Amino acid sequence: MKTNLLLEIIYKKNTSIMGVLNITPDSFSDGGLYYKPEDAINKAKQHIKSGVDILDIGGQSTRPGANFVSPEEELNRILPIVRTLRKLHPNLILSVDTFHSKVAEEVLNIGVDVINDVTGGRHDPKILDVISASKCTFVITHSRGNSKTMNDFACYKNVGVEVFNELMIQVDKAINAGISSDRIIIDPGLGFAKDNKQNITLLANLEKFTNTKYPVLVGPSRKRFIGHVLNESDPKKRLLGSLAVVCRCVQAKVNIVRVHDIKETSQVINMSNYLWNY
Repeated sequence: MKTNLLLEIIYKKNTSIMGVLNITPDSFSDGGLYYKPEDAINKAKQHIKSGVDILDIGGQSTRPGANFVSPEEELNRILPIVRTLRKLHPNLILSVDTFHSKVAEEVLNIGVDVINDVTGGRHDPKILDVISASKCTFVITHSRGNSKTMNDFACYKNVGVEVFNELMIQVDKAINAGISSDRIIIDPGLGFAKDNKQNITLLANLEKFTNTKYPVLVGPSRKRFIGHVLNESDPKKRLLGSLAVVCRCVQAKVNIVRVHDIKETSQVINMSNYLWNY
């Protein structure tokens, strides 16, 4: 594990960028585009050239309504990409977006640095033991239900308080499983069991999360709530809205944003950081 480099990325002055690389046929904005290994590797190279800090590889779509794939199928999709990138770019910080302990164990054995679990360990609690044994970094995301049911759970009396409290419950479970608190990143989970208004409310209250001792990751890129605000149904046309949310993340001192568009996000982070710290 490249611990020192990863810590440098997480805690650097500017908000860091985690780039999305979906090896799926059905992700909401780029499903099928990088399903072939050669296309995925080329996209990864593009992200690296654009200045990505962490590359997040996923083989399971987590959009609302997505069909589940087995751990075996997920591994079939991502392992060739992970192996190739680890060989070509030994110093690149690699993350895998998975909620399966089997997938996490396999990719950690070939040098992945971060496991990004959108269920925060709820789906497969064994993933906590895998991460504890590996000493990797763990992204714990707030969510409720799963891809098929999450929209049914978007019911809150106070979304900021409830999301924070539920997220801390998952953090405590991770720590009790032996995962050191300094290897945990928290994510309020925009779009996961939240409606449009609830997502905006969370963004307005990001400081509740960034004022903890845990680094914070936010993944706003191209999501439905942005399309709702902009009246834009095509996810690929939500770049400007996504960048506006990134500005808010910089203001709130979010450590990492997870996005599809690396170059544009980097420019906005640099400009926003300059303005907020002038």
